[in-house]
Amino acid sequence: MTDDVAVRVDHVSKSFRLYHERNQTIKSAIMRGRTSVHEDFWALKDVTFDVPRGSTFGLIGSNGSGKSTLLKCLANIYFPNKGTIEHFGKIAAMLEVGSGFHTELSGRENIFLNGSILGMSKKEIASKYDEIVAFSGVEQFIDQPVKNYSSGMYVRLGFAIAINVDPDILVVDEVLAVGDAEFQAKCFTKFRDLRAAGKTVILVSHSMATVKEMCDQAAWINHGELMTVGPAADTIQAYEKSLTGGPEG
Repeated sequence: MTDDVAVRVDHVSKSFRLYHERNQTIKSAIMRGRTSVHEDFWALKDVTFDVPRGSTFGLIGSNGSGKSTLLKCLANIYFPNKGTIEHFGKIAAMLEVGSGFHTELSGRENIFLNGSILGMSKKEIASKYDEIVAFSGVEQFIDQPVKNYSSGMYVRLGFAIAINVDPDILVVDEVLAVGDAEFQAKCFTKFRDLRAAGKTVILVSHSMATVKEMCDQAAWINHGELMTVGPAADTIQAYEKSLTGGPEG
């Protein structure tokens, strides 16, 4: 049954090719008589879990654990080598500062550009334009090229656009780390509103305090493997225990 599932991750593995010796020219390839030497690095290894519909779901783990790779698979930026990911609803992603922005265009122009990339019509964007600008807090700079924006302004505007797409599933990567306290409080409120409306939020965060406050469920990824998944408090406890005395996190 999928009525209570927003996203299903089923035996997902993802690899990247690492080159040790790269042929720089055709001549070097001929002289060496072989192609570049490489190996496959498995960033995700047979990961399986369900994200409950209407939940705020955290992905945690140390740097290089594979959680950001998994998030990009969830957002259809990467595709698994093995396994499948199913989305049951409309998905929007806010993964990188300024992703989908054209730096030479103004904030106003980028709202329409980014909104269209996320699947909104021009009429839909226009109807939500004032709300997007108000949430982002960049009214004073909305007609300036976004190349002049700070990273915080980038994030606020990108996040404001993504949440106004009205997705069933919102995928977010560390955006709260850049915003100030006021913006973070607005995000917390918005996440609660999304949950109350039956929407699903999936986020990566290095802040366990953020995950504890915002998430119902969480998955801990370590060296590409799913260590545990379940209630956020239990998952965080297992992860933190591994950092202080257990196996490497």
